[in-house]
Amino acid sequence: MTTTSATAHEAATDAPLHPLLANRWSPRGFDVSHVLSEEEVRTLLEAARWAPSSANSQPWRFVLGLRGSAAHERLVKHLFPGNQLWAPSASLLFLAAAQTLDAEGNRLTHAWYDTGQAVADLSIQATAMGLAVHQMGGFDAAGVAAEFGLPETIEPVTMVAIGRFDPDAALPEHLWQRERAPRERRPVSELLLQN
Repeated sequence: MTTTSATAHEAATDAPLHPLLANRWSPRGFDVSHVLSEEEVRTLLEAARWAPSSANSQPWRFVLGLRGSAAHERLVKHLFPGNQLWAPSASLLFLAAAQTLDAEGNRLTHAWYDTGQAVADLSIQATAMGLAVHQMGGFDAAGVAAEFGLPETIEPVTMVAIGRFDPDAALPEHLWQRERAPRERRPVSELLLQN
């Protein structure tokens, strides 16, 4: 099996992938002058809206914070310190959360999985639009839930930064080293539980 060659931040894959998948990556260097338009935000949310979900439950919920807004500042303060070094420069920060119970109080067992699919679809749409997306687990889930008054039935899943990649962004050297490092993944053979 031949490995496809990678250019810039394109993945060096063991099988041909669509360029939207091969070019998707998670930078930390964002253009602080870039502004997302309302139409662009609407398009990103529409991509998430049409993601598949168990029994069409659509359990994903979002808190949006465009850079410069009060919501953005409220989200930033719940990021772990390492993410606070770079994420505030993104054009948009948002919290993706999962509604875990249906209207009758039954547990939506695939709510987190479905929310992940919605964010994945949004990420691919963003890549198609020339935008960069970085998802983060490094945030205070309880703190952000309290900050925005989320009920117990809506659980924070991930924080997401979206914007335009800036190769000249002001980042600490240790983060620039990570930006320049080759992209790596486990081989498929390690992902299979049986052969």
